[in-house]
Amino acid sequence: MNQPEKSTQYELTIIGGGPAGVAGGVYAARKQLDTVLITENFGGQSEVSPEINNWIGTKSISGSQWADNLEEHVRDYQGEFLEINEGTKATDLQQNDHGEFIVNTDSGKEPIASQAVLVASGAHRRKLDIPGAEEFENKGVVYCASCDGPLFADKDTVVIGGGDAGFEAAAQLASYTKSVTLLHHSEEFSADPVTVDRVLENDNVTAHTNAEPQEIVGGDFVEKIIYEDLDTDNLHELETDGVFVEIGLVPNTNFASNLLKTNEHNQIITNPKDQTTSVAGVWAAGDVTNGLYHQNNIAAGDAVKAIEDIYLWLKT
Repeated sequence: MNQPEKSTQYELTIIGGGPAGVAGGVYAARKQLDTVLITENFGGQSEVSPEINNWIGTKSISGSQWADNLEEHVRDYQGEFLEINEGTKATDLQQNDHGEFIVNTDSGKEPIASQAVLVASGAHRRKLDIPGAEEFENKGVVYCASCDGPLFADKDTVVIGGGDAGFEAAAQLASYTKSVTLLHHSEEFSADPVTVDRVLENDNVTAHTNAEPQEIVGGDFVEKIIYEDLDTDNLHELETDGVFVEIGLVPNTNFASNLLKTNEHNQIITNPKDQTTSVAGVWAAGDVTNGLYHQNNIAAGDAVKAIEDIYLWLKT
């Protein structure tokens, strides 16, 4: 494999400060790659989680403390081989005629040029846009069943979303909650039919189609959700302790979509063997990709895999 021309600035640019970006930064610095990491902030989606119980090696930690730990770890490597630009958002990724990759940012500074790029900009969950949803976020409104679901053991829960993610969340919740009620706004579920049948076999799971959420109501925490039966136009109140929203992820790929191939969900298409993308010299890791599963531990592993490949690409 041919080595690209020497960059005028860096060997590697890493975009993102979640588990993928931080893991990439740590491993790149340890391999003494001349690297710049740019991120708006540290922690990714899980920063807002009240409690994280599945970060390997840590039994329980708040999302904010977890984000602080990620930042502390990567900043320990800041220096000769790693520069960190926090509070910086990538706005455009291009490749020039010399084969260098150019990253424009919102910092007002000169564009960043490098020989290779690791895109680890993550995704954000599509938010539920009804009264009460924002007010009760992290007070019973949850956007990550695998992160926060166990906190609702033996409680009544609601899942909003009839796709694969919704039914996967319902299946997980069914194993330890008192009840799961799934609400889907369309007439038919979009999840795989086999998955639908298996999940609905659970005695504590019920599902309603043509059910449009209207409002979330509570005191200090969620107490009920109001939804409309689109067949009858009637409103129904459903008492619940938690509302799990699974209406899709929105990958943070706008800055790279003109250069890299993405799928119908705007996720960057990668080779899961090495995290390479459609453009030689660019890798992607974590929730920004079309990977089958998206978890913090998986994102970090994706990035480590990518750095191993990037090192070989740059140095051999």
